[in-house]
Amino acid sequence: MSAADSPTGSLTPVVTVVQLDAAVPLDRFADHLDGVDVRLVRAYAGEEPGDADRLDGLIVLGGNMSAHDEHEPGIPATRALLADAARTGVPTLGICLGAQLLAVATGGRVDVAAPPGREAGVVDVRWRPEAAADPLLGPLAADAERAGTRSTPMPTMHADAVVDLPRDATWLAASRVYPYQAFRIGDSAWGVQFHPEASPELMDAWSADAGDAPEERAAIAEAVAAADDVVRAEGARIARAFAGLVAVRSVERTAA
Repeated sequence: MSAADSPTGSLTPVVTVVQLDAAVPLDRFADHLDGVDVRLVRAYAGEEPGDADRLDGLIVLGGNMSAHDEHEPGIPATRALLADAARTGVPTLGICLGAQLLAVATGGRVDVAAPPGREAGVVDVRWRPEAAADPLLGPLAADAERAGTRSTPMPTMHADAVVDLPRDATWLAASRVYPYQAFRIGDSAWGVQFHPEASPELMDAWSADAGDAPEERAAIAEAVAAADDVVRAEGARIARAFAGLVAVRSVERTAA
C-alpha cells in the first residue's frame, strides 16, 4: 500500500471509525488502538468514509437509530460499506448498532424493539466453543474458560437485536436474554452487541438520555461500576487486538 492508497495519505495503518450518533463516541477505545492512526468519520453530520477497498480497518459504532432506517444520515451507506468490507476482507468491528448493521448487510435479520425487551447495564457474555480460536475474541474466551466462568461481564444498552445470523456467520457468544452477543463474518468482520469501549460515565449519560427512572439509573451505574475493572482491561485488549489485525493486513497489502 502506498501513501496515496491510504484514506489519510499516511503510511501508518488507519482505522476508519464511523460515528453514527453524536452521543455514541469511540470513548475508551481511542486510548488503546495502538500502532494505527484513527480517522473519525461523523456520518451523522454527513461525512463519508470512502470505499471499502481503500480502508485498512473499519469500526462502526452504535446509535439510537435502527439498522433498517433509510433516512438517518449514514445508515444506508454504512450498511453498504459493511457489506463491501466483509466481502473484501477489511478488518471490521461493529459495536451494538454497528453489529446490527453488519448482520443486516450480510444477510442476517434484526428486530426493532425485540420482544425480550431492553438489555441495559452489564451482561455476562457467555463464550461459545467457537470463540476459543477466534483471532479477536479468543483470548477473552480462553481466560474465561480458565477461570471457570466461561463468560466475561460487559456493558450493554440496546432494545433492537440480531435475531438471525447471516448464513456464513460464526456464532461466538450469547447472553441470558439475547443469543447473538458476538459473531464473525468470514475471517475478518466482527459484530458485538455489547459495548467494550464504554466507560461508566458514558453508560450513565446513555441511561439519562434514555429517561431511566432514578432507581433504574442508579442500579445500572452500580452494576457498571462493579464490573469496570474487568471491562476496562478486556475492552483495552479487544481494541489492541483489533489494531493488531489491521496492522497485519496493512503489511500483507503492502507486500502484495
